[in-house]
Amino acid sequence: MNNRYSILNIAVSVIATTFVVKRLLQKPKVVAGQVVIITGASSGLGLALAHRFGKAGLKLVLAARNSDDLDLARKELLDAGSVGNEDDILLVACDVSDKHQVSDLVAATLDSFGALDVLINNAGVIEVGPAEDQTVEIYERAMAIDFFGALYATYAALPCMLGRRTGAIVNISSIGGKIAVPHLLPYVSAKFALTGFSQGLHAELRHKGIRVTTVCPGLMRTGGEAHTHFVGQVSKEKLWFQTAARTPLISANVHYAASRVFNAVNAGRAEITITPQAWLAARFAGCAPEATQAISALISTYALPGSAPREEMSNFS
Repeated sequence: MNNRYSILNIAVSVIATTFVVKRLLQKPKVVAGQVVIITGASSGLGLALAHRFGKAGLKLVLAARNSDDLDLARKELLDAGSVGNEDDILLVACDVSDKHQVSDLVAATLDSFGALDVLINNAGVIEVGPAEDQTVEIYERAMAIDFFGALYATYAALPCMLGRRTGAIVNISSIGGKIAVPHLLPYVSAKFALTGFSQGLHAELRHKGIRVTTVCPGLMRTGGEAHTHFVGQVSKEKLWFQTAARTPLISANVHYAASRVFNAVNAGRAEITITPQAWLAARFAGCAPEATQAISALISTYALPGSAPREEMSNFS
């Protein structure tokens, strides 16, 4: 028995040492002069990612729906010194839920810079409220932006990356793509779809030279909670969600999250989970799914607001 344990320990040590050495000797995959597209880049995590990749010397293609917000983002990047030359920033007004606009985004990138090395699918929308107050149209909007937006961008970028047999695709999913969080069902549905797509894409494209990284953050202090859509008892829904999103012990700093994403892409990681709380929650859910659902039900029953009276309901369509 002791001999078996000794052999097992040696085998584990050899595997672990090989893994560490391989990581240490691995060449960085993100280098100055490469081109990165970032969707949802005018604020929050997208803008923080622009700062981080810009500081590494990459040429930035920033996409968002509002061109005025993109202009402000470019000014911030230049004023902060994250990008030294304004010619290294391309702004493209783009609604990722429109596949034709997404195709135009990739085409504009290739026309301007002649290459596409990294695609970061970050654009997203959050819908908060109890299930009975959500509408089918809200689910359709969440899927259109959070899932299909990433799908459209990926398939627009793939021909270029497959032709060169190199590239990186980063899908910003969520811990909500691993655990069904109450009062976030449209968001959760879209993020579960994105997580599955991203993981499967990694398996199929890795041997073709394309690295796909799935990012599953917990709550982050991005400021994006101010643009979240709420239904039901709106004031109460805003209170719990915005409080959680702005609390340091619960949520992560957006610049810390951007650095984690950059390091993951640089190392060719398949998946990362940001914040220890999110990492532990995902593992617990995987080991004890029924217990996780029981806890979620208790939170929904006793900690979250109920559905709104008919006259107080908000309509999103």
